[in-house]
Amino acid sequence: MSDTNFWGDKRVTVTGGSGFLGSFIVEGLKARGAKDIFVPRSADYDLVQPDQISRMLDEAQPDLIIHAAALAGGIKANMDRPGAFFYENLMMGVPLMHQAYERGVDKFVALGTICAYPNVTPVPFREENLWDGYPEVTNAPYGLAKKMLLVQAQAYREEYDFNAIYLLPVNLYGPRDNFDPVTSHVIPALIRKFIEGQEGGETVTLWGDGSPTREFLYAPDAAEGILLAAERYNGAEPVNLGSGREISIRDLAELIAHLTGYEGEIAWDTSKPNGQPRRLLDVSRAEDYFGFKAGTDFESGLRATIDWFRDHREEIAARERVA
Repeated sequence: MSDTNFWGDKRVTVTGGSGFLGSFIVEGLKARGAKDIFVPRSADYDLVQPDQISRMLDEAQPDLIIHAAALAGGIKANMDRPGAFFYENLMMGVPLMHQAYERGVDKFVALGTICAYPNVTPVPFREENLWDGYPEVTNAPYGLAKKMLLVQAQAYREEYDFNAIYLLPVNLYGPRDNFDPVTSHVIPALIRKFIEGQEGGETVTLWGDGSPTREFLYAPDAAEGILLAAERYNGAEPVNLGSGREISIRDLAELIAHLTGYEGEIAWDTSKPNGQPRRLLDVSRAEDYFGFKAGTDFESGLRATIDWFRDHREEIAARERVA
């Protein structure tokens, strides 16, 4: 059970609060009774620029920051823009945490990424394995940029007694996800491919051979875990946030094809990269430290995501035409 008294008098800033995960964090804050929530929008603040971080903090005056903003995407987006994924994520995070420390912010919640883990990590991934090797090359710049927030959080805690915590969400999915065919992650990409393929009578071609495994966490569940950690956890150790359920990309594709009603052929382009071989988290630390356990059944979450995409297709298409 959440601590609604924790939030009532706090000024909370949620970077990325108008985005996919951030929107669920903001909803969760409101449900908990938070009355002063500041969401800096990219049109108003370029958080890659330290002076604009400073201006944002001048206006927000936060007691607590949840840093959910990120430049993120699937394998292709990471491969196309490795420099941007490294620089923008590093420069959004490191100066923000530093200025938060300088201003005496009470708590900083940094969101990392599962991409920070070594390419070959014993399954299930345990937090103590984070430094055992180099991340999978297709998303290493992104993973390493976000990983530096862990280094910073631990260093600032040790030297300055700054209360920064670091969470590692696994691959997220859910309503409001990014369904762009170029930048989306695997679940929204598959949903869109199968729905459009069914309507056009097309063969759906997917990258790799389908053998890698992934773990997925429903975005509203992830938001709940983040808020529980903000309320209850004040330690230096990184903490995984996941569902503890592993599925191969091939099985995932077949499941989404079934749920969307796609009955055509699925082809695999093995000239394209698979990505990291396996991803499955040990999620015991989150339950032990702050009582988080994912509550949404995977198939139910997929159905809700599919329904949302169908309901918003015209809106998504209109945005893409403008872009």
